[in-house]
Amino acid sequence: MSAESKSQQAYRFVRERIDDGRYVPGYRLVLGQIARELDVSVVPVREAIRLLEAEGLVTYERNVGAQVALVKETEYLHTMQTLALVEGYATALASGSITPDQLLRAREVNERMRRTLDDFDPHRFTELNLEFHSILFESCPNPHVLDLVRRGWNRMKVLRDSSFSFVPGRARESVAEHARIIELIEQGADELEIELAARRHRTATLDAVLAYQSEHKTPATDAASGPTTTEPAPEPGDAAAASASNLEATA
Repeated sequence: MSAESKSQQAYRFVRERIDDGRYVPGYRLVLGQIARELDVSVVPVREAIRLLEAEGLVTYERNVGAQVALVKETEYLHTMQTLALVEGYATALASGSITPDQLLRAREVNERMRRTLDDFDPHRFTELNLEFHSILFESCPNPHVLDLVRRGWNRMKVLRDSSFSFVPGRARESVAEHARIIELIEQGADELEIELAARRHRTATLDAVLAYQSEHKTPATDAASGPTTTEPAPEPGDAAAASASNLEATA
């Protein structure tokens, strides 16, 4: 196996920090600083940023530089709506082949989620939420549907670390809905009934977030990852590049 190139290393370095929330939407990516952290030249970092830009995870603006892409709330809406459809379908397709051991694991994860409610940690709850749903949809026999589900979850990580940060009351309802989905699968319910239950579960979270935003009059345009996200101050020595296609090093 060939060794990882410097540009691949830089790509993975930045991508991981976008995915886990260390680089929030709007975070300025200072090429020189990243290069120093990786002990490489700016060239591979620039290549990595271009790739992330092509994937829509990074934007570049004249006189601003590279930054983690800001998110329009409509994109969150569309992603959640799409995920509700494909995840609901994937869960239904997988239901016939889910084993008793998998259902036991799902119950155990859901119980861990329940125990977090008294001392609520939205980020941890979201991690467990993905673990729970993965148990139910990973047995989906359609690889194309499964790929769409995984892409939806990955996109959600970029759009918003945890919806439950804004609607913590929704977490308790979510745990109860998880238990109901498990019961349907155990009972051998019709696939359509399982699909609709999983879909309603997803859209209920979306509805709660939209209601929160409406109540708090959250702007609908160019919101970052949520009402409480703030953009970090510019890095010292951050110089803008001449153009998006000619990213320059920053001091």
